[in-house]
Amino acid sequence: MKTKVYLCLLTIYIGVMSIYFFKNQYYNADIEAYMGLVYRTNVPEMSIDEIHKKVFDELKLKNPSVFAETGEKSDATGAENYYPIMSRNVQVYEEELGFFSVKPVYNLLNSAFFQMGFPASTSTFLTSILAYIVLIFSIFSYLSRRLPNVELALIITILISLFKPVLDSTRHATPDMLSCVLLLYAVYCFVEKKNLLLSSLFSVLTVLTRPEYFIFFTCIMIMLLMIRKQWTHKTWHLAAAYLAVAAAFFGIQSFSQIPWKVLFMNQFTKVQLYPLSHPDVFSYAEYFNFIKSKIFFEFNSSYFLILMLFAVLILGKTLFERANRRAQHTALFIGTIYISVFVRFLAFPILVNRMIIGFYLLILLALILYLFPRKVTNSI
Repeated sequence: MKTKVYLCLLTIYIGVMSIYFFKNQYYNADIEAYMGLVYRTNVPEMSIDEIHKKVFDELKLKNPSVFAETGEKSDATGAENYYPIMSRNVQVYEEELGFFSVKPVYNLLNSAFFQMGFPASTSTFLTSILAYIVLIFSIFSYLSRRLPNVELALIITILISLFKPVLDSTRHATPDMLSCVLLLYAVYCFVEKKNLLLSSLFSVLTVLTRPEYFIFFTCIMIMLLMIRKQWTHKTWHLAAAYLAVAAAFFGIQSFSQIPWKVLFMNQFTKVQLYPLSHPDVFSYAEYFNFIKSKIFFEFNSSYFLILMLFAVLILGKTLFERANRRAQHTALFIGTIYISVFVRFLAFPILVNRMIIGFYLLILLALILYLFPRKVTNSI
């Protein structure tokens, strides 16, 4: 009964937060591309000139200043002028859509909201708000069964809901929050439910929402092969699950019009107005110089170092004083996350917190799982 009362209070809280997000949405610069893909999917007969006009007419009403800025700060040459140019140049806008068409699950949900009658701009951020609602309810449901009392579960859930990267993800028209939820369910189904089929399904959906999560699943697969004798799943079952994830990733890449080299140059060194028709030549020297110039700054400006400190404080004693398989598995899992983040950084040398919120929450929940290993009866 007590748990149901707290669930009711949490429902009211999430309702208030959802209204706040809806009324205080941040119209980041990426929204114009996602809106264009919504129109292209749902009104295929509409020309690119019509799409361009409808998108920018709507955005000028929502936030007239959005195209005077570049959204996320960028060191790339030409970034300060890119979005104002795109608002006037149809071809530049059309080629921009190629960068965002590789996230089909997010675009599909945006299209679903558009078909329900919502404006294109609203449809893009309703997906983030819905994912936030699912995330917070799911975390509370999990913690209320894991922790000794429901009050502690509620407090931790509220604190997570106010975590700055969570708030930023929910206020942006991006797939960040949706991919976070799918990632958590993929891990939950594997670790808690021991259901490899469901875990594989959520893993595939995660990659189809944000393709770079393929790096994480690859690192996790290597980790599982290292300790395969301690899992009930057969090796070939794990391999089949990984192949499904790999097929999703490489399937996206085969349809992508813009290769990684062009994406890297465009985002980090020199913004290209025509990445499809006139891409710049990739420079390895510029690539390595950018990696060297950013690696310490990016990791120090993220939450990874402080989370590593907490992981060492919590796991350190049992990890080194005696053989503790649970501590070792937790440390190995968290270590695998850090390795995947580093590899991801080599491909995309920027650690925007809202883009990696799923990794933060996995580390936090892994530490909670270690601190509270026994399930209790306070279930919803």
